[in-house]
Amino acid sequence: MSTMVYPREEKLEKLTQEEIISNTKLVIQGLEALKSEHNSILHSLLETIKCLKKDEEANLVHEKSNLLRKSVEMIELGLGEAQVMMALSNHLNAVESEKQKLRAQVRRLCQENQWLRDELANTQQKLQKSEQSVAQLEEEKKHLEFMNQLKKYDDDVSPSEEKDGDQPKDSLDDLFPNDEEEHGQGMQHQHNSAAVAAAQQGGYEIPARLRTLHNLVIQYASQGRYEVAVPLCKQALEDLEKTSGHDHPDVATMLNILALVYRDQNKYKEAAHLLNDALSIREKTLGKDHPAVAATLNNLAVLYGKRGKYKEAEPLCKRALEIREKVLGKDHPDVAKQLNNLALLCQNQGKYEEVEYYYCRALEIYECRLGPDDPNVAKTKNNLASCFLKQGKYKEAEILYKEILTRAHEKEFGSVDAENKPIWMHAEEREESKGKHRDNTPYGEYGGWYKACKVNSPTVNTTLRNLGALYRRQGKMEAAETLEECATRSRKQVSYGILQNIA
Repeated sequence: MSTMVYPREEKLEKLTQEEIISNTKLVIQGLEALKSEHNSILHSLLETIKCLKKDEEANLVHEKSNLLRKSVEMIELGLGEAQVMMALSNHLNAVESEKQKLRAQVRRLCQENQWLRDELANTQQKLQKSEQSVAQLEEEKKHLEFMNQLKKYDDDVSPSEEKDGDQPKDSLDDLFPNDEEEHGQGMQHQHNSAAVAAAQQGGYEIPARLRTLHNLVIQYASQGRYEVAVPLCKQALEDLEKTSGHDHPDVATMLNILALVYRDQNKYKEAAHLLNDALSIREKTLGKDHPAVAATLNNLAVLYGKRGKYKEAEPLCKRALEIREKVLGKDHPDVAKQLNNLALLCQNQGKYEEVEYYYCRALEIYECRLGPDDPNVAKTKNNLASCFLKQGKYKEAEILYKEILTRAHEKEFGSVDAENKPIWMHAEEREESKGKHRDNTPYGEYGGWYKACKVNSPTVNTTLRNLGALYRRQGKMEAAETLEECATRSRKQVSYGILQNIA
């Protein structure tokens, strides 16, 4: 019978895992051989018992066979323990392999996380720069709110151009009040109107992330980069629908933004579909009298106005006005903005009595709430003067134009006197002295005229051209040329930037 030799205990402590496994395999082989030998001996003993006749000898052989059976059981137990060790080794190897994989995955995730942090930091810097650029353009975009409706008179250089009564329709002015976006329109106390209105209506305010996205989209759209603006809107819309569901106010806000980008591309059908969808969501989730509903109604009215559908736009605009009056009060500046839009819609339909009423009411709100020097006062006076011109009320229009120019001059140079005259006074004096050429003959007020030309702003520039066109209608060519020359000088000093406000 072979004898098994086991390694010393102190040596086992120094063995590696591979050595332990190798030795265990050798032990298994030895135990298998030993088990086979014991079974062979046990079998021969059992045969011997059968042949023996004496009981004493049979008992002795029987005891020996019992000892062999116990030895076989111990050998089988050792084999079982060795196999368990082999199984444990395999399991440990698998665990170690999995641990290595997880460590590699952790390292990869750490690298990706750092990359994402860097990308986020770069994007935040770009957004900050974009917001700064928008802030710099805010002053330049103010005058564009009312420029479309004055286009006819801006281009009008002589009465002969009006024959046959074939006059282009004014375009509807864009109006996206503060419950949708803070525009920096010189009305600081309006900036919190969104929060006030939302509180009154049970609460919904545009999230800061959507305001930031709105500003970024506006910048791209103003640059004509629709290939960037449109996918940016669509991705944001898809993400919002996944996280919040389709019927959520944030989704409606994003639909408004995308719709008005489409509108700027003259994709009116797509824009109308999105705005109607946004209107339905806001009415369902916020209620029919919420300021956000009024903003969407107004955007839809603007869209119809740009397509010349003034009759369809008017009831939408009126409903938006009713909501703003109910929520904000009848003398709120946002109500005045809505009145301006409604007046323009009526003007394009020839409803001049309603136009005068709406403009006069808007003018009263601006003067009472924002003061006579607020830019919206001059813009609304320009709008009202345009209405007077369409009706042939030249004297009323002339008075308003002169009020705008006089107020702008006083704001810049102080009260009017014999030495400090607004430009329209210089123009009329030159009209009275037609025979004298202002460059070749001494003209006592020339220095004052040059000073008056320094009063420049988009609204003043528009007013100069409108009043010049009116003078031409009246046959005052010298006065008209004076104002047009002043407008040209002013235009060279003003840089215009086109930026649409959207809600």
